[in-house]
Amino acid sequence: MSEPLVYLNQGFVPASQAKLNIYDLGIVLGATLTEMTRTFHHQPFRAEDHVARLYRSLKYSGITVPLSSEKMLALTNELAEANCRLIGPHEDIGIVHFITPGENSLYAGSAGAAGSLAPTICIHSFPLRFSMWRHLFTDGAHVVTPSIRHIPPQCLEPKMKNRSRLHWWLADKQSQAVDPRAITLLLDLDGNVTECAGSNFVIVKGRTIISPTTRNILWGISLQTLKELAPQIGMEFIEKDFQPYDVVTADEAWLTTTPYCMAPCTRINGTPIADGKPGPWFKKMIAAWSQRVGLDIEAQIMTA
Repeated sequence: MSEPLVYLNQGFVPASQAKLNIYDLGIVLGATLTEMTRTFHHQPFRAEDHVARLYRSLKYSGITVPLSSEKMLALTNELAEANCRLIGPHEDIGIVHFITPGENSLYAGSAGAAGSLAPTICIHSFPLRFSMWRHLFTDGAHVVTPSIRHIPPQCLEPKMKNRSRLHWWLADKQSQAVDPRAITLLLDLDGNVTECAGSNFVIVKGRTIISPTTRNILWGISLQTLKELAPQIGMEFIEKDFQPYDVVTADEAWLTTTPYCMAPCTRINGTPIADGKPGPWFKKMIAAWSQRVGLDIEAQIMTA
């Protein structure tokens, strides 16, 4: 079988040949901006939106890349087409973009100087292993709120999708001590619900979907899809601060994310949400999402 291709800096290479230098500031400083897109029927879903958000993050971060957003999108589609030839017709892939400020061999901690940098640009993919998420659709997710808090927006702008994630790794350790399958849900310094490491989090009360405010979270492309679908199934979508109390007393709670689109959340800190089972609004929303992408999302998760 052929190897997947990776785009690295100036061209496509086999995945086994894609390497980063130890002096890359993505490694030295954890300074990495990223995006992830998935395919449906081997076609990237909302790749334009993911690439657009990546370029907003680059502009805010002061990183200039020698590729236009149109060229980045074309490379993304080219990589998806090549790598999807290596998987079955009912399988799909995740496509990852990441960009760092580049390599700086002069850097030596705080004593180093900023040399002339050329950003590191990478696009790669991996097969989506849907079996990893089946338990979310049968039992629902269990979210845990550890003692570690979300980084305040005054310190790090949450609208940039980045890999500066040591605090998430430490938070996961605490959550997984409670439940090995738990998904970490961070609170902010005031005790408001924010987001999970790889997904947004919303609650449902009546016919209303409630999301944390954009000031406190990365506004996900999947969350945007949810907002667009809400009127189609007779729901309202609003943003406001809420706390774990509101999660415990909600009718339903959901995760939204690129790999599996959305999943029900049925417990928080060991306490059931409603009856502790996936709710009826979730079924309506996942059906609407499936119709939009032309694929039964839940069936793919359960059978692929």
